Amino acid sequence: MIRRVLLDRVLVAARRFPVVTITGPRQSGKTTLARSAFPDKPYANLELPDVREFAASDARGFLAQFPRGALLDEVQRVPGLLSYLQALVDEGMPDGAFILTGSQHFGLLARVSQSLAGRTAVLHLLPLGLEEIRRFPDAPTDLFRVLHAGGYPRIHDRRLPAGEWLAAYTETYVERDVRQLLRVGDLGTFQTFLRLCAGRVGQLLNLSALGADAGISHTTARAWLSVLEAGFLVYRLPPFHRNLGKRLTKSPKLYFYDSGLLCYLLGIRREEELRLHPLRGPVFESWVVSEILKSRLHRGLPPDLCFYRDQKGTEVDVVLEEGTRLVAIEIKSGQTVAPDAWASLEAFVRGAARARIAPGRLERLLVYGGDEEQRRTHATALPWSRIDSVDWTRGAVRRLARPRRRGGS
Repeated sequence: MIRRVLLDRVLVAARRFPVVTITGPRQSGKTTLARSAFPDKPYANLELPDVREFAASDARGFLAQFPRGALLDEVQRVPGLLSYLQALVDEGMPDGAFILTGSQHFGLLARVSQSLAGRTAVLHLLPLGLEEIRRFPDAPTDLFRVLHAGGYPRIHDRRLPAGEWLAAYTETYVERDVRQLLRVGDLGTFQTFLRLCAGRVGQLLNLSALGADAGISHTTARAWLSVLEAGFLVYRLPPFHRNLGKRLTKSPKLYFYDSGLLCYLLGIRREEELRLHPLRGPVFESWVVSEILKSRLHRGLPPDLCFYRDQKGTEVDVVLEEGTRLVAIEIKSGQTVAPDAWASLEAFVRGAARARIAPGRLERLLVYGGDEEQRRTHATALPWSRIDSVDWTRGAVRRLARPRRRGGS
C-alpha cells in the first residue's frame, strides 16, 4: 500500500495528544494507515464479536491488557469504552498512547466530543486523492478513467474493476449499514433517495423538492442527508457569506466525496459512458471540489471552502478562504478554455473591488479538463492533471513539485 498524505499529520498528533482519532468512510484505508504508522502497538479489532463482547462487558479488564496503549480499530462499535479510556488518560497516559479508528463518523464523534474533549486529535481520512493515486503502479492517466474509478484504495491496490467493487460497497455499506442506522425499512425508497442525490450533484440543494421526488418528507430528507454527510459520502458546500454588495443565495450545493461512487449511483458503468454523459460537467466539478477537500483535510486543515452565487445567477464554483486571502476557482470540464469561461471570475473580482477586498488578496484560477496550463495576467487556467501540483493549504496558489509516481510523500 502507498504512503498516505495524512500519515505526517497522524505522527505529529501522536506527539501532542494522548489519543489520536482517525475517522472517515469505510474502506478509506484507516486501519492500514494506523498500523503502518504504529507497527509496534498492540492491535484490537472491535469488529470481531469476541473482542467486542470483552470490551463491552469488562471495559476495565479489556484496557488493562494495554498498559502502554494500543490501536483500537472501529471503536464506535463499543462507545462505552471511551469513558473508561478518558479515566486512563487522566491518570497520565503518554502522548500517542491510544490510536482510535472509526468509520461511523456520525456515532463516533459525538462520543469522542463527550468523553475525550481536549484529550484527542481528530483527523479525517477520505478516499485517495490524485496525488496518492499516482503512487500506484499503472495509475490511471486518462481523466475519465480517474473520475470513473474514484479513490477507494482497494480498487487501485488490487486493480479491481471499479464498477464491481462499488456495487458491492453500495450494497454492503451504503444500502445496509447506513439504512439500518436510519431505521429505513423500505430499501427501494432509500435507493431512490441516493440516486436523486447523485442526480443533483453540483446543484443548489432544495430539501423540499428532493424529499418530494423521493416520496419522503422534508424532515426525513434532511435527516437522511445529514447521515450521508456525516458518513463522508456527500458534502454540502456552503455559500459565500461576505457582503459583496449583492444579495447572495443561502442554499448550499451538494457534492460527493468520491467520483467513482457518484458515477455508480448515476448508472455510469463504463468510463466511455462518462465522456458523453449529460452530467459529465457536474461529475468533474464534484471531483475538483473533493480533491481540494482531500488536500486540506489530509493535512489536518478545515475545509474553508464555499461557493459564490448572487440572485442574478452569477456564480463562482469554489471560493477558498484562508485568513484574509481568497482564491476564486471556476471549474469547466471541457478540453479547451472558451472565451466566456472567465466571465464569472471577472464578475466576482468586480464585486470584491466594491467590497474593498485588495487585489493582492484575491487570486483567480480556472480548473478545466484540458492538458495545457495557460497563464493570464491575473489568472491561471490549470489542467485537471495538475490539480495536485497546487498547495491548497494556503490562500495563495503556490505550485508544488510533481509527486513521485511510486512511494514517498
